[in-house]
Amino acid sequence: MKRIYMDYAATTPVDPRVFEAMRPFFTKSFGNTMSLYSYGREAKKAVEESREKVASLMNANANEIIFTGSATESDNLALKGIAFANKHKGRHMIVSAIEHHAVLDTAKWLEKQGFEITFLPVDKYGLVDPSDLENAIRKDTILVSIMHANNEIGTIEPIEEIGKICSEHEVCFHTDAAQSFGKIPVDVNKSKVDLLTVCAHKMYGPKGVGALFVRKGTKIEPLLHGGGHEFGLRSSTVNVPAIVGFGAAVDIAKKEMKQEAERLTKLRDKLIKGVLKIEYSHLNGHPTKRLPNNTNFWFAFIEGESLVLQLDSYGIAASTGSACSSESLEPSHVLMAIGLKHEEAHGSLRLTLGKWTTKKDIDYALEVLPKVVERLRKISPFKRKWE
Repeated sequence: MKRIYMDYAATTPVDPRVFEAMRPFFTKSFGNTMSLYSYGREAKKAVEESREKVASLMNANANEIIFTGSATESDNLALKGIAFANKHKGRHMIVSAIEHHAVLDTAKWLEKQGFEITFLPVDKYGLVDPSDLENAIRKDTILVSIMHANNEIGTIEPIEEIGKICSEHEVCFHTDAAQSFGKIPVDVNKSKVDLLTVCAHKMYGPKGVGALFVRKGTKIEPLLHGGGHEFGLRSSTVNVPAIVGFGAAVDIAKKEMKQEAERLTKLRDKLIKGVLKIEYSHLNGHPTKRLPNNTNFWFAFIEGESLVLQLDSYGIAASTGSACSSESLEPSHVLMAIGLKHEEAHGSLRLTLGKWTTKKDIDYALEVLPKVVERLRKISPFKRKWE
C-alpha cells in the first residue's frame, strides 16, 4: 500500500545527513562535556559548535542559547523562570488563547501559585491584535508569551509589532517558535524577543532536544538544579548526540530554508485549492499569513478522528487537532478560540507537508479525501441532524 506522511507538524523524520553527523557521538566521541580529558573536550567542542549554529539562525549570541530536553521544557523554563525571578516586580502575565499546551498549562499552573494570567483572544484567523495586547499590559505585567506560528492552524503572529509594544512597556516577551524555526526567518533582535523556544524534531533533527534563547541580562530562575550545566540554567548531563543533530539540522535549514519554503508554499496552495472544492469544507487559519507547510480544514457533518482513520487506511498519515493532545475528547482549544462550534472543531483535519512531500502526494491526497468525506457523510448522524 502507498504510504504518505502528511503530519510534519507533529514530528519530522531525521534527515540522513543529521543522522550521520550524530553517529560518532554515540560510540566514538561519547564523553561527558564536564570531563577535563580529551573525550570530554571533544564533546564540549561539538556542543559549543552546535550552540553557535542554533544562535546564528535566529541572530542571537551563542551564550544566549540554553539547550533543553524539549520545546515543552523550554516553555516551562521561560514562564516559570521569569515568574519566580521577577515576582517582586509583579505577578501578572499575558498569554494568547491559542498557545501550545506547554504554555497554556504552565500558565494555569502559575495561576495556582498566585500569579494572575490574562488569556488574550484572537480573531477568526487566529491572529492576536497588537492593540488588544497593549490594552492588556499593566504596571505589574512581567511577561507576555505569544507564539510565532500556531502548531494547529499555521497562522503567523505579528511578533515584530508585539515585541515593539513589550519593549516600550519594559515587559519581557517570550515566543514559542517551535513550528516556525527552520521554516521561515526568525530574528530575535528584529522582533525584540527576550526568550524564544525552539526544538530539533520539528526541523528534521532528533527528538529529545530543544533550546531556549534567553537574552543577555534577562532575570530567570532555573527549573533544574545540580551540576550547573548550561550557564547554570539547566543542570543535567548534556545530550551530546542530540545537540550535534540539532546543529546539523540548523546547518541544513540555513542552506535550504528559502527554496524549500517556496516549494512547500506552492504545494500547500494546491492542496488548499483542491480541498476547498469539496462541499461544506472550510479553511482554518489565515489564508496567506500561515506557515508554508500547514493546511487545516473543517468539514461539516463528519468527525475528525474518523477522517484520520479512514485516510490511514489509504496510507495517508494526518491528524485532527494537535498530536500533542490527540487522546483528549475535548475539541481543539485553538479552533474554539477562532470561533468554531464544538461540532465544527471536531470535524477538523490537519495536513502538514515537509521535505519529502511531492506533487504526486498532493494529487493522491486530493483523489482520496473527497471519497473518504463522501463515505463518512453517508453514514453520519450529523448530516441528518443538519438537513
